[in-house]
Amino acid sequence: MILELHVQPGAARSEFAGEHGGRLKLRLAAPPVEGKANAALVEFLAGYFPKSRRKRVVIEGAQWKTRNAA
Repeated sequence: MILELHVQPGAARSEFAGEHGGRLKLRLAAPPVEGKANAALVEFLAGYFPKSRRKRVVIEGAQWKTRNAA
């Protein structure tokens, strides 16, 4: 499964926030510094998948607000 995301780091809390430009919008509490937002994205998404899939989260576009996670 591939999720097309619009990620907004530095938010008050981590949550899904509707749709933005045809992508699922996700607010992350982590700042966009030194990969902290990417790590928070993996942890947030891991809560929605079975344990066997937690290690399989791959992020494309890690430096942009629009990302794909599989």
